[in-house]
Amino acid sequence: MSSSFVPLIPCNVAGPLGVLHLPRLWLKVSLEARGQLAAGYPGIGKGFDSMVIAGLGLSADAVRTFITEHRPSYAEFERWVKTQPGVKIDRASIYQLNQSILNYHHSAEIRQEILRNAGYPDDGSVTGSAVELNAIDDWTAFHASVLK
Repeated sequence: MSSSFVPLIPCNVAGPLGVLHLPRLWLKVSLEARGQLAAGYPGIGKGFDSMVIAGLGLSADAVRTFITEHRPSYAEFERWVKTQPGVKIDRASIYQLNQSILNYHHSAEIRQEILRNAGYPDDGSVTGSAVELNAIDDWTAFHASVLK
């Protein structure tokens, strides 16, 4: 078994705070801090990770530092998020952030690459939303690193 892990919490999962992708962000940064995040996965990437951090009004450096130094459980991480100065966790802000995640689509090139790697035809049978494609990409990576 590998000592690195593919983050299998999907982008469209929220914790009690109601923010989509936040549990996945916590998992990725936690694994990265321990040197256990699978190759090819950034702890904090330019896509949904950055969207969530910016949407909540957080600092990427502060998120990384807190998780690295404190090794929080997910509940502890959510509590920390709530205490950050200027954090945007009102219902309207969370709704807007969640909608931006659910409605985001990868470029045609990224869609084609993920589908090709996973063995799916690019025939419209997969909607192409980034949430769906990211899950397919994770499953493909997990299969290749653990199940194959």
